[in-house]
Amino acid sequence: MLKGFREFLMRGNVIDLAVAVVIGAAFTAVVNGFTASLIDPIINKLVGGGVNGAGVTVLGITFDFAILINALITFIITAAVVYFVFVLPMQKITARYAKEKEIELEDSEKTVQLLEEIRDALKAQAKD
Repeated sequence: MLKGFREFLMRGNVIDLAVAVVIGAAFTAVVNGFTASLIDPIINKLVGGGVNGAGVTVLGITFDFAILINALITFIITAAVVYFVFVLPMQKITARYAKEKEIELEDSEKTVQLLEEIRDALKAQAKD
């Protein structure tokens, strides 16, 4: 049971996932800081100025739309970085690996064909 668990952990997928989660969390903190310190003040200034520039107060409750816009911008930036830094390179590596496997398969098929020809030639020689 523990051997199977150890193989599962060492397979690579779990370690890659753990690294991705840690990097994702760190990057999200950076993007949150960027949007909170640069984008949020710009949004508030554009829609009316002040600290609560993008907020609407209804019955004493303030709805801050800058937070929603900030979250959307954070999501878009994070998704774009994950795609261009992790997904796209991984797709290229996977495609290259598949192409190499295909070449290896073709080479092995050619090798088998040559070995069969040699076998048949040796059989024909032995009959003579």
